[in-house]
Amino acid sequence: MSKLKNCITVEEARQLQDNWVASRALDIEQSQGSVDSREFLFSVAELQEFLDYIKKESVGTTQSGIRIYFGAYDNENSDKATVFLAPTIGTSAGAANNYNLKPLNRGISGFPPNNY
Repeated sequence: MSKLKNCITVEEARQLQDNWVASRALDIEQSQGSVDSREFLFSVAELQEFLDYIKKESVGTTQSGIRIYFGAYDNENSDKATVFLAPTIGTSAGAANNYNLKPLNRGISGFPPNNY
């Protein structure tokens, strides 16, 4: 298989993670009073099922995208960060969210967080 267009090197990924930790992790930890989640895992099967759902249910949309949002729980079980994947109508930066489809959440987060 040829290299995917938007893939980066492992070194670039490590640098992005290091930049995030150096510029944000301490502030978040001090604000929250504890280390927060910063990495999330979804199985390939879950992602494929979500992609199939979007393809099937995106009626009338020629191109769909997925926008990844940061979120945070606020309940008796957790106050940690999370991400959710939201289907879009189109693939431009200004593409509207497709509110007719459900976002994907409930990934697994390493705790303490795993560094890349």
